[in-house]
Amino acid sequence: MEGLEGFLRYPLSMIPYVVITLAVAFTVHEFAHAFVAYKFGDQTAKNQGRLTLNPLKHLDPIGTLLIFIAGFGWARPVPVNRFFFKKPRLASILVSAAGPLSNLILAVIGFIVGYGLSRFGISTSEVINNFINIFINLNIVLFVFNLLPFPPLDGYRIIEDLAPNDVRAKMTQYEQYGSLIFLILVITPLGRYTIQPIMNNLIPWVTDGLSHFFYTLFF
Repeated sequence: MEGLEGFLRYPLSMIPYVVITLAVAFTVHEFAHAFVAYKFGDQTAKNQGRLTLNPLKHLDPIGTLLIFIAGFGWARPVPVNRFFFKKPRLASILVSAAGPLSNLILAVIGFIVGYGLSRFGISTSEVINNFINIFINLNIVLFVFNLLPFPPLDGYRIIEDLAPNDVRAKMTQYEQYGSLIFLILVITPLGRYTIQPIMNNLIPWVTDGLSHFFYTLFF
């Protein structure tokens, strides 16, 4: 068991909280993509059964496993067809942003629940406190991670839609190589010098900022 703990990102005692949080975070993230795309006229995700809050429709085995090992991961991408959008660039940006923003909203809900319980003197068990902390942390991780400018993440899609047509064409041409480079950075020690420093700086910044805001709001 000790060897397994050393291999995992989280202690074994925290795994149940992580599993529940992932089921919620990944599902809401992908549902947000599907819902916004549907509202802008694209029924592709709906027709494929992805406009749902059923976790089994959204979880990706590898992306989920990496959460336990590396601390970040992904779900199954929601299919989006820009052809159905009246304003493809604007709609695509909003669809891409909807996923990360949904995780930020979930983290905010976690802060509100946590500080709200404390503010009104409601005693909570260690189980509840641990779950709230994991819930907040993982949703902030997903918020920051998905905004990184690497394909196929949402941050890359947003930049792609903001770029001029000639730049966008070049990005599309080399996207497959970008995805390969990103995968290498995620699963090899190279990530320690690239992705991890970004995450290690941005995650505490977002977490501390939200914590300070809601502490001030409630107390």
